[in-house]
Amino acid sequence: MDRMLGKKRTIAFFILPALLLFLCFVVAPLVASGIYSLFEYDGVGTKDLIGLQNYIDLFSKDQYFLKALINSFILAGASIFIQLPISLLIAIVLARGVKGEKFFRTVYFVPVVISSMVIGQLWMKIFHSEYGLLNMVIRLFGNKEFEFSWLSTPSTAFLATVIPAVWQYIGYHMLLFYAGIKSISSDYFEAAKIDGATNRQISVRITIPLLAPVIKTCLIFSLTGSLRAFDLIYVMTGGGPNHASEVPGTLMYNSLFRRGLYGYGSAQAFLIVVECLLFSYLIGRMFKKAEDNASAI
Repeated sequence: MDRMLGKKRTIAFFILPALLLFLCFVVAPLVASGIYSLFEYDGVGTKDLIGLQNYIDLFSKDQYFLKALINSFILAGASIFIQLPISLLIAIVLARGVKGEKFFRTVYFVPVVISSMVIGQLWMKIFHSEYGLLNMVIRLFGNKEFEFSWLSTPSTAFLATVIPAVWQYIGYHMLLFYAGIKSISSDYFEAAKIDGATNRQISVRITIPLLAPVIKTCLIFSLTGSLRAFDLIYVMTGGGPNHASEVPGTLMYNSLFRRGLYGYGSAQAFLIVVECLLFSYLIGRMFKKAEDNASAI
C-alpha cells in the first residue's frame, strides 16, 4: 500500500509542472475568452453583460462571418480530400523501401519546419502579377502578354491561399503515416505476398485498415488546423480583397486588435475552439470501431 501511494506521489510530482502550465496557458485563457464573449467590452472601459448577443450577432448581423466559416470548411475539405491522400500515397511508396528513401523523406518534410510567414512570402512571389513564377510559366507556354493578379482578385484570392496551406503540411502527415506503416509487423505483408496479393491489395486491405489510429490523428490535426487557420492567409491576403479570403481566425484578429471589440472577438475565438472540440469528438466516434479492429489484430 505504501509503495503504491509512493508511486502515485511520484507520478503526481512529475505531472504537476505540465498540468500547471496547461491550466495557466490553455485552460485559463479559454475560460477568460468564454467570459469576455458574454460582454460588450472594448478592452479598456467597463464591461456590459449582454449574454449570448455576440454569438447571435455573428450569425445574424455579421455579413462576413458566414463567408469566413464557409472558407474554413473549404480549406478543411481540401486538407482532408487532397492533402491527406497525397501524404498517404507518398508514405506508402516510401515505406516500400525506394531508392533515396531518407532523402525524399527529408525533402517532403522541409516545408513543415519553415515558418508560415516565410511560406506566405514565397508563395506571394509565385502568384505575383508581374514577376510571379505562375504568370511566367503561363506566358512561356501560352499568352505572352498574360498578366493576372491572383491575390488581389476576389475569385482567385482564397484559392491562392489554399494551395500553399495544403502543400505545406503534406510532409507532416506523410511522416506520421510513414511511421505508422513502419510500425506494422512485416509478417502481415509477407503472408499476403505468399498468398499472391498485389501491392495495391496489400495497401487497401492491410496497410490502410491497420493505420486507422494514425488516420484518425491526421484527420483531427488537418481539420482543426484548417478551422483555426490564420498566419499564412493573413500574410498573403490579410483576408482580402474585399473580405474574399477571410477565415474565422483573420476576422477574430481584426475584431480584437484592430477594431477593439474584445467581447465580439472573444466570441469568435471561443466559437473556433468549440468547433475544433466538436469535430475532434465526432472523428473520434467515427473511428472508434476501426481502431478497435486494428488493435485486436
